[in-house]
Amino acid sequence: MTQIAVLGNGRVGGNLAKGLSRAGHEVTATGRAPGAAAAAVREARIVVNATPGEGSLDRLTALREELSGKILVDVSNATVDGPDGLPADLIYPGTSLAEQLQEALPDTRVVKTLNTMLFPVMTAPDTLAQAPTAFLSGEDPEAKRTVRELLADLGWREEWITDLGGIRTARATEAAILFVPHVIRSSGFAPFAISVVR
Repeated sequence: MTQIAVLGNGRVGGNLAKGLSRAGHEVTATGRAPGAAAAAVREARIVVNATPGEGSLDRLTALREELSGKILVDVSNATVDGPDGLPADLIYPGTSLAEQLQEALPDTRVVKTLNTMLFPVMTAPDTLAQAPTAFLSGEDPEAKRTVRELLADLGWREEWITDLGGIRTARATEAAILFVPHVIRSSGFAPFAISVVR
């Protein structure tokens, strides 16, 4: 059992908190209130960033001291929404939210994952008709091994997880969010994931 703080209690954060709790972890889910978030992070070994990406950098930088030495699992995408509320552009073109977080939080081990799918797939990958892919980006091998174990707890098979390398590779997976609005407009809001098929 691992103590995990999930920052963000919307659809993504709530879904992950439930999935991790079902897997036997001790999970604290918090909203955006700074005091509650700081207390939760302080007690956790692993922190999941499921806050809206446009404000994640400011929120998490304010928790620099509490996040020191922790693993930060970043599942957010920082986007500018279009008139229909769906992602239309990236806030950090040419870089990524994950890179910005790692630069701002040098004592925190940032791992990017689970940001290339609709939120129901994060905790139920085997419900799709074909095998999905969960990508990992991060500088710390031990942190990525720990996140692999968390993914396994959520139902991700080892062969469905692809380690892309350092945190810079997160700019590729974050850019994949731009597929999402087009797929939703074309096929509706049905669970899907971007996957590498061999």
